[in-house]
Amino acid sequence: METISAIGESNLRLIIFASVFAAMAAAEIVAPRRERTFGRPQRWFTNFGMLVISAIAVRLAFPIASVGFALWAEDNGIGLFNLLAIPGWIAGLVALLVLDLAIWFQHVVTHKIPLLWRIHRVHHADRDFDFTTALRFHPIEILLSMLWKMVVIIALGAPPVAVFVFEAVLNGMAMFNHANLKLPFKADRILRLLVVTPDMHRVHHSTDIAETDSNYGFNLSLWDRLFGTYVAQPARGHDGMIIGLDDYQTDRPTWLGWSLLLPFSRQNRIRRRDRLSAGKDATQ
Repeated sequence: METISAIGESNLRLIIFASVFAAMAAAEIVAPRRERTFGRPQRWFTNFGMLVISAIAVRLAFPIASVGFALWAEDNGIGLFNLLAIPGWIAGLVALLVLDLAIWFQHVVTHKIPLLWRIHRVHHADRDFDFTTALRFHPIEILLSMLWKMVVIIALGAPPVAVFVFEAVLNGMAMFNHANLKLPFKADRILRLLVVTPDMHRVHHSTDIAETDSNYGFNLSLWDRLFGTYVAQPARGHDGMIIGLDDYQTDRPTWLGWSLLLPFSRQNRIRRRDRLSAGKDATQ
């Protein structure tokens, strides 16, 4: 952590974030995948607003960030890797894989448990799909995610450098695979053998419930293939698919206040298991 500390963990993460942000913004202008439903200003204000509020909430709730959890566990000899005499590079690689699997599992759970889905649907309510969608998570979900990562990091005794790399890659990859970016077909086909591409993750944002329940990964495409949740392409094609939530095909998801209050809304209160049943009936 010496090199990271010299620059400052927060500063380095900000530099990486800004670099990926600029790259994705430029790429979307050069090679857009779909036409936009709404203009950028209102959506971007809302999506960035969610990011800022979530960052403040995390700072208030957790005095130390993910790397801080790892450092604390290391200093106190807590966690699997801090108890085993194994090379640091092996511990780092295993930690990266386990953390990625943990985030994949967390994502699946937010879709399967009705209470968590009510919070997570704020992310899915976005009717456009671009790199700022990766920033659009309700503060409650971000806090729960940080709590889950804290548990995994401490239990694992994950090396601090591995945790830093994971967080930086997770943030960057989330912006990449949410980008409104048209990759060449061959490039997409090769890339998705290892990582989640925009076309792969866009399927997950379909209003089709069978497609929403697929492609949960943010970094590695391995987990969806391994656990049978991989869907290659949307049934209606990327130009014809409908993005967002069936219940909210209006301009309301572009507003910050509405988005923050969505988990508590009584309107269109449809249980997820009812939607799943409806989807099964429709296919029979």
